[in-house]
Amino acid sequence: MSSSVPASAIWALGITQIVGYGSLYYSFSVLAPAVGNSFGLPIEWIFGALTIALLIGGLTAPWTGRMLDRFGAARSMSMGSILVSIFLLLIAMAPNGMFFAFALAGMQVASTLVLYPAAFAVLVQMGGRQAQSNITHLTLIAGFASTLFWPLTALLEDQIGWRGSYLVFAGMNMVVCLPLHLWLSRLSRRAMPAPANLATFQQPVRVSAHGPQTKLLFPLVLMGFALQGLVLAAITLQMLPLLQALDLGSHALLISSIFGPAQVLARLVNMVFGGRLRPTALAIIAAATLPLALLLLTASAPILAGAMAFALIFGLGSGLTSIVSGSLPLLLFGQCNYGARQGLISAARQMAAAMAPFAMALAIGQAGASATLWLWTAMALLPLACFILILPLMHRAAPAAPETGPAPAE
Repeated sequence: MSSSVPASAIWALGITQIVGYGSLYYSFSVLAPAVGNSFGLPIEWIFGALTIALLIGGLTAPWTGRMLDRFGAARSMSMGSILVSIFLLLIAMAPNGMFFAFALAGMQVASTLVLYPAAFAVLVQMGGRQAQSNITHLTLIAGFASTLFWPLTALLEDQIGWRGSYLVFAGMNMVVCLPLHLWLSRLSRRAMPAPANLATFQQPVRVSAHGPQTKLLFPLVLMGFALQGLVLAAITLQMLPLLQALDLGSHALLISSIFGPAQVLARLVNMVFGGRLRPTALAIIAAATLPLALLLLTASAPILAGAMAFALIFGLGSGLTSIVSGSLPLLLFGQCNYGARQGLISAARQMAAAMAPFAMALAIGQAGASATLWLWTAMALLPLACFILILPLMHRAAPAAPETGPAPAE
């Protein structure tokens, strides 16, 4: 099955992803120092609370992924917008650090219903064969989240404090995202396949569901995305403190502002020139950019030009990773239970990444920024190895039964 997804639906999802990632993810590193000062807690404690929250969110991601398949992804995103707004409001009202940590954990659970895995599931449920192209367009729009929300959060924190900032974010999720998700819910119900057609979704797109080689594919995909999530979470959530520790503090906002446009540039280039590039090749390219960027930063700091090149290359890798996380599972395993697989992938990434911000903050404080970067550069080579190993397994796996479902996503 394949149906056309209106451009307005992709734009609506893009707007909700900008608000979602901006308010739930990118804003945290900007507001964390003020939160810690408000409660008289060290910054390590605040990032430790985030670590626990990410772990809890990761544990619930498989369950929320099954919800996307059972109730419809857009409908689930509507409920997620309400829950996210409530928990953001509770964070803003937190009287102490423990209450803040509990509300933060609730927010992370709710976020699994509104961020990329859910948005990708909406596009797959609505668009069928066109999902890969639609995912690229969506990530192109959503790539502006960090560019917009890092300076916006800094401005809000300066003007109305961290509590006022979270109140604004709660309002944005309720007033902007909820109406768009409700509209998408009505739209997607008309586009969902009838029960009689669900049998066409049962076969994987590329490979047989049986055989020892094929059985290794999903664990490799999980491990690759989990390790990527570890590196990306550590660097993006600690980018400003990391740059300050490298004596680049006066240029930190300038350097970090390159990250968002670089994500957009990667997605734009892929949209224009990457039509013939398979998701497996794109996954390898995306994974290779991360150790390259970290090596460049490690070797050049505190030279501004090197740090700017790092932000550009790291942003390119992050932008491509977002596309791959939606398109590679669709290529390898098909549309059936796509939401559940996205839930498992999201769980693996979140649980692996949960320790990253806290571990990096602790490592920078104990061993210094340079030694910490060398360690993360080495770890960034591991997801590259995982995605390279997928290629021979795909080639040796037996072809799937004659395809009655969607055509390959190219």
